[in-house]
Amino acid sequence: MSRTIVAIIGRPNVGKSTLFNALAGERISIVNNHPGVTRDRIYADVTWLNTQFTLIDTGGIEPDSKDEMLTYMRQQAEIAIDTADVIIFLVDVRQGLVDADSKVADMLRRSNKPIVLVVNKVDNFEKLMPDVYEFYNLGIGEPHPISASSKLGFGDMLDEVVKHFDSISEADTEDDRPRIAIVGKPNVGKSSIVNKLVGENRVIVSDIAGTTRDAIDTPIRRNNKEYVLIDTAGLRRKSKIKEDLERFSIIRTVAAVERADIVVLVIDASEGVTEQDAKIAGIAHDRGKGIVIAVNKWDVIDKDNNSVKEYTKDIKNTLSFIPYAEIIFISAETGQRLGKLFDIIEVVIQNQNLRVATGVLNEIMAEATALQQPPSDKGKHLRLYYITQVSVKPPTFVIFVNDKKLMHFSYTRYIENKIREAFGFAGTSLKFFIRERKES
Repeated sequence: MSRTIVAIIGRPNVGKSTLFNALAGERISIVNNHPGVTRDRIYADVTWLNTQFTLIDTGGIEPDSKDEMLTYMRQQAEIAIDTADVIIFLVDVRQGLVDADSKVADMLRRSNKPIVLVVNKVDNFEKLMPDVYEFYNLGIGEPHPISASSKLGFGDMLDEVVKHFDSISEADTEDDRPRIAIVGKPNVGKSSIVNKLVGENRVIVSDIAGTTRDAIDTPIRRNNKEYVLIDTAGLRRKSKIKEDLERFSIIRTVAAVERADIVVLVIDASEGVTEQDAKIAGIAHDRGKGIVIAVNKWDVIDKDNNSVKEYTKDIKNTLSFIPYAEIIFISAETGQRLGKLFDIIEVVIQNQNLRVATGVLNEIMAEATALQQPPSDKGKHLRLYYITQVSVKPPTFVIFVNDKKLMHFSYTRYIENKIREAFGFAGTSLKFFIRERKES
């Protein structure tokens, strides 16, 4: 199941990064008193009372600013608003209610997303509560006082945030069509692929970021089966700073991957695998999604008999953490092998949902341990008692052992490889949990 996405939105310098870091549990965002320091949105996985969600930190919104960087940050925040399920609107009790807060509130109100109004820097609740009440004038609900720096008031705030999750998950479960996210760096041909598959120009590639979430979902029917394509296009190299644009697109990728079953990572054949491609692949891998790597613009590459083999080897070396990913060489321009893309996607979907009988799994594990003895430490030997599959999407297994500390990740990988040898599981990651069971 995809994680709900929560975005922290507000003017510059109200404490968004401080709140983000406090909730994420580590210092990820740059915190500085000068407005505009948080120039890129950063995301983290957060757990509150057994509920997991993805938290997004944003650059501050200055609604009327003509400054290029602040305008750029506003565009980033608009994308975060579009892709978020719930919005934390952060304001500053010390500065009080200002005109820019009202303009941001109007922008948020138009999004029709659940909004939790949070008043930051309330270091003394008794003394500052009268100032908190002033924010009722925004007309978007009850203000929740917190102090991000002192970590005060987080419980009530997070209770209010997760209260909105049930209605979101109910809406998501109604649609059981496989969701395919087309992801990759800007300008690798994601929109062209979607348009070619759909057969019409459904995706508009614009210089202005901020396409709404619904507008980038494209239903498609192939081989008498319906899918939903989630496109992350809509960005061109408008900024002079290439790195900023790459950071700028990452939130769309996170949101698309969260909502997808299968991720198609589009790589530009003329550029090869880049650092950002590896980051995007890592996001998909961490979330247990099915992964297909589509090498686009293959028609413009000078090729010989070894080109596919050499290129595949290069991809597998650079993206060595996803050796299971399926690779296909395509051209959105000519339509070359685009039809085969859905054949591969269908295989990956089946593998994501594949269940292996417990008896068969234990036979594989018994054979594996006989071929390669489990590790030992200081005379104590690892014993593997039992393995069972507990879920799908991704296929998830629990191995019961006598001592978790002895179960080195390399031996877990060895067991995984033996399961893959038997059942393939091409295109999907496998998750393993190690549990201790007392020896009888």
